[in-house]
Amino acid sequence: MDICILGGGHGSHAAAADLSAAGHTVRLWRRDAEALAALGGPPSIDLEDADGTRRVDIALATDDIAEALRGARLILIPLPATAQDDLARRMAPHLADGQVVFLAPGSFGSYAMARRVRELGNPAAVLWAETGTLPYLARKQGPRQVRVSARAVRLPVGVYPARAADQALAVISEAYPCVHACGDALSGALMNAGPVIHPPLMVMNAAPLQHFPAWDIHAEGTQPAVRAVTDVLDRERIAVREALGYRAPHYPLADHYSSDRWMYGDAHRALVRSGDWREHIDLHGHRYIAEDTEIGLAFLASVAREAGVDAPTAEGLLAIVGAFLGRDLRRGPRTLAALGLQGLDPRELRRRLHDGE
Repeated sequence: MDICILGGGHGSHAAAADLSAAGHTVRLWRRDAEALAALGGPPSIDLEDADGTRRVDIALATDDIAEALRGARLILIPLPATAQDDLARRMAPHLADGQVVFLAPGSFGSYAMARRVRELGNPAAVLWAETGTLPYLARKQGPRQVRVSARAVRLPVGVYPARAADQALAVISEAYPCVHACGDALSGALMNAGPVIHPPLMVMNAAPLQHFPAWDIHAEGTQPAVRAVTDVLDRERIAVREALGYRAPHYPLADHYSSDRWMYGDAHRALVRSGDWREHIDLHGHRYIAEDTEIGLAFLASVAREAGVDAPTAEGLLAIVGAFLGRDLRRGPRTLAALGLQGLDPRELRRRLHDGE
């Protein structure tokens, strides 16, 4: 299958190498031509996983987004939600009927990007989808090296418009057979693990993150008090899903720590053992704040308010992060109010997401 991958981070490199190794024709795009040159000519990526390290050729690495998108059946975006609006503007002139755009994850970006592309004048029948996490636990080890600690074994996917879910999932499953339907785009967004796991880790590890040059939030940073807050926050997420009529499985995050039932299976210990998450985290700019809190958690809290679900942990974490950032995160760009979806009856909201309005 012809696949376009947009981005140059950990997930994009992992996907480009993994999907190329699986026999797909992969075109990798990023804005930074100099960084792309590091992949060589013809381009390749060194993929390290449980089977060892091997060099994988990819079909094309380009900074021309039109060239990357042309003819792609699947467009994979493993980029932070902070890049989605700019990316929608870049993609808008080039998207065509029948293409499937897959955000991994999305923070309701499937709806937001579709809305932006329409506003920019492209009426193409594009299918937008999002899941709850990256398909990989991965970290780049150099300009052309990526280490994959684990691959997802279950990926719940929501589609916009939901009426085209079967068509979108048929395409995505050619790349990721572990995907399964979880309903519309809002259901997919409410599977996003980032806004549940990362804000408590940032807030409750703020002092060591600012004191030490590097800190592993998944090793010494994940203590019982942090887990307790994460569990409560996740129960708020699940309560929102249930209030909106979404059914199980809800993928409770507690399973990530205690069983093999979560999206990555039994992978938390492998994540900690790898040591790849011992890093410097800037509390004012890291994606765990800019993406998972300012966008993802603000989105979750806004949906809870609209659904009439009490979410004091989500609201409290937003308030604390807003305090050290110096702004009110309840009024961010990725709330239902900002997207023009506030005040809707849940049935009307889901109807619009089904029909593609």
